[in-house]
Amino acid sequence: MDDLISLAGLFAVAFVAATILPAQSEAALVALLIAGEHAPVPLVIAATIGNVLGSVTNWLLGRWAQHYRHRRWFPVSEQALDRATRWYRRWGRWSLLLRWAPGGGGALYVAAGVLREPLGSFLLLVTAAKAGRYVVVAAITLGFL
Repeated sequence: MDDLISLAGLFAVAFVAATILPAQSEAALVALLIAGEHAPVPLVIAATIGNVLGSVTNWLLGRWAQHYRHRRWFPVSEQALDRATRWYRRWGRWSLLLRWAPGGGGALYVAAGVLREPLGSFLLLVTAAKAGRYVVVAAITLGFL
């Protein structure tokens, strides 16, 4: 039962970290790995799935709620969305692959939705980037790198 609670908690933190809310999924993953009570592979999978689904939430926000982007309550500032949109237009879908680093990706994923990136390519690139990041974090934490 502790494994399920830990995996669900990591999933939730990773989901929130991919949205516009502040959270550090890497820190949660590292803490669970250091505790040594859980197998690394399920932890990396839970973090990846949560983070990818949070990124899809941002994509959906851009895709379906873009006509609300000028409202005060819209969760991404106009400036951040404009900057992300310029970046996305310049580098295209490959910018999703390069957004493996924590922080700032939320606006880029909203921009991908606004610019109508197909969900299939979005999922493929974002999953590769997110999984790669968590694998590297786990490998460093466990002393493999």
